[in-house]
Amino acid sequence: MSDIRPHLINGRWVHGGEAVENRNPSDLSDLIGLYAAGTADDVAQAASAASAAQPAWFAAGPQARADLLDRVAAGIEARATEIATMLAREEGKILPEARAELRRSAQIFRFFAGEALRVTGEALASVRPGVDIEVTREPVGVVGLITPWNFPAAIPAWKVAPALAFGNAVVLKPAELVPGTAHLLAQVIQDAGCPAGVFNLVMGSGRVVGQAIVEAPEIAALSFTGSVPTGRAIAATAIQRMKKLQLEMGGRNPMLVMDDADLDQAVEACLNGAFYSTGQRCTASSRLIVQAGIHDAFVDRLLRAMLALRVGPALDPASQVGPVVSGAQLEGNLGYVALARAEGCEVIGGERLDGPAEGFYQRPALFLGAHNGMRCAREEIFGPCAAVIRVDDFDQAVTVANDSDFGLSAGICTTSLRQAREFRRRARAGMIMTNLPTAGVDYHVPFGGTKGSSYGPREQGRHAVEFYTTVKTSYCLAG
Repeated sequence: MSDIRPHLINGRWVHGGEAVENRNPSDLSDLIGLYAAGTADDVAQAASAASAAQPAWFAAGPQARADLLDRVAAGIEARATEIATMLAREEGKILPEARAELRRSAQIFRFFAGEALRVTGEALASVRPGVDIEVTREPVGVVGLITPWNFPAAIPAWKVAPALAFGNAVVLKPAELVPGTAHLLAQVIQDAGCPAGVFNLVMGSGRVVGQAIVEAPEIAALSFTGSVPTGRAIAATAIQRMKKLQLEMGGRNPMLVMDDADLDQAVEACLNGAFYSTGQRCTASSRLIVQAGIHDAFVDRLLRAMLALRVGPALDPASQVGPVVSGAQLEGNLGYVALARAEGCEVIGGERLDGPAEGFYQRPALFLGAHNGMRCAREEIFGPCAAVIRVDDFDQAVTVANDSDFGLSAGICTTSLRQAREFRRRARAGMIMTNLPTAGVDYHVPFGGTKGSSYGPREQGRHAVEFYTTVKTSYCLAG
């Protein structure tokens, strides 16, 4: 029992009866550890503890919340190497990317330490003489946070930090594939002096723990990042219980490459957006929409750069692309490679690779000759695969870019100010990139999309206050 990493419930480390193995996708012989698999009862205890602790946490005031978040940021920085190594081992992200993610996580906590002190209200004149009106923000109460495996430090950070900053209590469920990073983050939060019950960690499956979080009566709001089917299922259940919702559910992000683009710049942006982090980013550039005049030169240059990428273990300094996160994810990726061939694409790369140890390695892939009607160009793959779609002109490129069930991020490579401006205006996506990868965002600005990508208020930056607080309007008769 003592070898199992426990949950954190009401300020205590709580062992469960079951455990799951956490293995390294770079080397399946590397058992990272055993982690507690939560039950509905564990969630009930955590939600009850959070509900009891939340009023005092809000009443403690913004300075206490700001100070805690600042200590958490310092704690992440002090343990950055340890946590980044864990992240790379369990998720497969190469170590430089893992280190960058830990830096970002600390920045997020420090940013929201400041935001805790900047919650504003309004004083308004009433239409009735002698009546004063105040509009204030208050926490929603207890927030359930369900996070994915692809950013096991940054996404929990950008949900936990604003939740705590604005006076809420938290029940966090990390993805079952990556409990280790969240467990270390929970240690940092606990060591920073978080009051008992204000932050709770319950690990385990979405089917058991996630469902219990969605159904827990004490939990007033749910923030979820993950797949579209799971997000829709959460929404259907949550709306029956009148819970506030924030959903981030993926993308099939277009990158337009126009005839006038700087070729070197376009290749680098697409190489980064499509294949870094093993393509396992909801903002990845998975549809490369290329104008006919530059198409052949762009494809030739991108192919050479793609095939030169070194795929290997996450902790190997020579690796540029790590393994796929799991066997199931790899099989899904390989299925899309086969589908692309069956749909008529010329597929370059995409095969499973042998590594120095048994792991889930895949060569990055381009699907050439794709069109927007193909499943391999419409459905989110979430792996190192990108479809190349040839178009005749700018208007066709924009039409193809917008012809998607998703609308998270969209990019354009062009030297034309007119085309860049027009694309920003016409693109149906929440985030627009010009001569930059579609992946890679700042922590102090809104994150989110349109259509099937997002639902509810935006994440990150000052806009996070919209989800983690509720507005109260107060009237008072003076005199």
